[in-house]
Amino acid sequence: SPPPIRPTPPISPAMSERPGDRPSRSAERHREIGEAVGHAVVSGAFFGSLMAGLLLGWIADHFLGTRPVFIVIGIAAGAVVGFWRMWVDYGRAG
Repeated sequence: SPPPIRPTPPISPAMSERPGDRPSRSAERHREIGEAVGHAVVSGAFFGSLMAGLLLGWIADHFLGTRPVFIVIGIAAGAVVGFWRMWVDYGRAG
């Protein structure tokens, strides 16, 4: 005798949508992850700018014996560069 026929599993709501209706949950989740990674990269670049300013200021203070003048200037310059980079990066993305 032939094997019994199994019932078809129900179609999930994501599969029942037409391709042009709206993005699936998976596509939306990928987009959200992409945005989060983009924000992490920009914030990492800002942090890197601050640390570079701090390091360069510390080196200048170390060799010139002017603690903490150049550390403060370096942190301020790093913040300015970091904000400028965020402005440029988000201006390009948005």
